[in-house]
Amino acid sequence: MRGVAESLEELQRRIDDLRTEVQRVVRAGDPLRLRELRAELRRADSAYYEALDAVDMPKAESGPCEQPGTMLPVRDQVHQALTLLSVPSAPKMIVAVQDAFFAGELTGAQLASLRRDEERSFRSSPHARPFYLCSALTADRLVAARGLVAVSTWAMSRRVIGPLSPRVDFLTAGIAVAERITRMPVPTLPVLRLLWRFATSIPDAAASFDVMDAATVADAARAELAIHRDADDAERESTALRARRQLDDAEQLFGSALKVVTRVTAPD
Repeated sequence: MRGVAESLEELQRRIDDLRTEVQRVVRAGDPLRLRELRAELRRADSAYYEALDAVDMPKAESGPCEQPGTMLPVRDQVHQALTLLSVPSAPKMIVAVQDAFFAGELTGAQLASLRRDEERSFRSSPHARPFYLCSALTADRLVAARGLVAVSTWAMSRRVIGPLSPRVDFLTAGIAVAERITRMPVPTLPVLRLLWRFATSIPDAAASFDVMDAATVADAARAELAIHRDADDAERESTALRARRQLDDAEQLFGSALKVVTRVTAPD
């Protein structure tokens, strides 16, 4: 199991690098290189999910930190869903992705306690694990963004949230879900319901559930994403630079602690 986890981690890093390069090439306007990168990204995605399928098998008995029907511990199930989404996400979305694509039964309450456990683990033994489930950080105060879970191996610029980031991340997640569905021989009803959650909030994505097409949803999301991406990237890069300068290792993952300032009233 450890060897499989390390292989998944290597594949995730490869996917992250490819996605970063895709964004650079899109901005540079190089269609030939973009086609090459998208083919590489599809192969890497396929290898990742094939590796997941190899471990996501039924188990007769589950321990206290595992869910029925899967060999993966809860934290790995969350990591699995976040890797598909590729952006900081709320517990409800993580649970929905896990339910739709994978064999697991996560709950929002488990994620809340899990993040606290991850921070305690990091502070007691920093960098001891291949990855940590951490917080997204707000661009203004660099504190933990309420209700958003991220992965420590992601670049800081992906883990900070500026004014445009919620919409950008929603569109990015919608594209990731839609692209995953296009590779499925027969999409299941839970998967299509998840896609519909994105389609209903993206202009020109789908006229109705019955005629919804994953490729069309992805194209519609990309069209809107192109409007917001450059401004959001600039804000996130600037914030990430500030976070790396101001925060220690733990704060870069779990946010800066807010300090309460007491107002002192001058005597009469």
